[in-house]
Amino acid sequence: MAKQSFGMIGLGVMGQNFALNVERNGFGVAVYDINEDTVKSYISGKAAGKNVTAATSLADLVDQLETPRRIMLLVPAGGPVDAVIGNLVPLLDKGDLIIDGGNSYFKDTERRSRDLQEKGINFFGMGVSGGEEGALWGPSLMPGGNKEAYKEVEAIMIGVSAKAKEDDAPCVTYIGPGGAGHFVKMVHNGIEYGDMQLIAEAYDFLKRTLDLSAEEFHKIFHEWNQGELSSFLIEITAEIFTKVDDETGKPLVDLVLDKAKQKGTGKWTSQIALDMGAAIPTITAAVDGRIISSVKDERVAASKVLQGPTAGEVSESRETLIEAVRHALYASKICSYAQGMSLLKTASDEYDYDLNLAEIARIWRAGCIIRARLLNNITKAYNRNPKLANLLVDDEFNEAIQERQASWRMVLKLAIENGIAMPAMGASLAYYDAYRSERVPANLIQAQRDFFGAHTFQRVDKEGTFHADWDA
Repeated sequence: MAKQSFGMIGLGVMGQNFALNVERNGFGVAVYDINEDTVKSYISGKAAGKNVTAATSLADLVDQLETPRRIMLLVPAGGPVDAVIGNLVPLLDKGDLIIDGGNSYFKDTERRSRDLQEKGINFFGMGVSGGEEGALWGPSLMPGGNKEAYKEVEAIMIGVSAKAKEDDAPCVTYIGPGGAGHFVKMVHNGIEYGDMQLIAEAYDFLKRTLDLSAEEFHKIFHEWNQGELSSFLIEITAEIFTKVDDETGKPLVDLVLDKAKQKGTGKWTSQIALDMGAAIPTITAAVDGRIISSVKDERVAASKVLQGPTAGEVSESRETLIEAVRHALYASKICSYAQGMSLLKTASDEYDYDLNLAEIARIWRAGCIIRARLLNNITKAYNRNPKLANLLVDDEFNEAIQERQASWRMVLKLAIENGIAMPAMGASLAYYDAYRSERVPANLIQAQRDFFGAHTFQRVDKEGTFHADWDA
């Protein structure tokens, strides 16, 4: 029997769909899952009649593959990845390639890459974004590892990746060494958290100030998706408002409990940003928003005893307020992406990833969850200036912020006056105001640190490091 080009371990929905995507693009696939019934069901169902073969064991999978072998894992992050690798490595030859396509923590990927390199086995940590549909029809792919080994799978990854509608370019590129691929995917997910929170805050503000119906929200978000806010998340938000609950006849979104869960990648983004000293307040506010949402019972109890301002009438017209929120959302979104890209820039220096920010923005234009028209402009900004310090100082984005700044501030002012929490949008504006400030009050903080801990300080008028006897 002819050898297959690609191996897949893990036949959850993502693994099943990704394998079908590989096969549809002309590469034979051998598949394995620890659950034999899952394999049998897949081969006789979704994969029936396709160039997909079942393996009864890891050894059988390895035997079915041409060399150098290319094997992708789509199994839960953490221990399961290590377990599969541990069982797989003794069956492989030097030069074979293992790809971890799950949401692994990038430092785990760094460790695995080093360990496998010592054994002569190539290893990728590859971010895969796009969900079930993306895995089947074209995800955004972020492979990181040995650059020479990437050439062994480049044709396959180009084939299965999403293609940007603007230029039909494949949404995959070699990201960098070690854990670079999973780091970039982690930051992608952090930006995703920020996007979702900002959209939710825009919705909440309009719901509480204008009491809009689901039908009205559908029309607003559908219209927004035709312009600068055009994105996958805005598109699905518009669709969400059309779903009616079969049992009650009410909009289903109004019946969904206000507790948002998380899988950890957003939290990882905030944690590593703190470790590296990179400011990503919008993304962190989005993580905090999910945490606060999870304490539903406490919030219900607090709502009965904690008082806010008496909601007043909003003097602005319906059309003016909706347009202002659109502007505020776009400005906040720019700040969120600016924070994510700045974090990538910091990590590139910290870990010697040599990240190409223009390329990263380019491969996010299709397939992934944060795909948006905005990413075309971000790609152009970093092509204009690969060493751009921050997206906010690019001329195009600076102008975009200036045009929307008054509306942005008006929306947040009204939110404060009416007791409407908008932590991510507020964090975006605070980030913008702090970043544009020639002088911030850190002089007082450093004076306090020197007062109680003799931490010293620098001066604005001469070189050197100083300590003062503040209470003398």
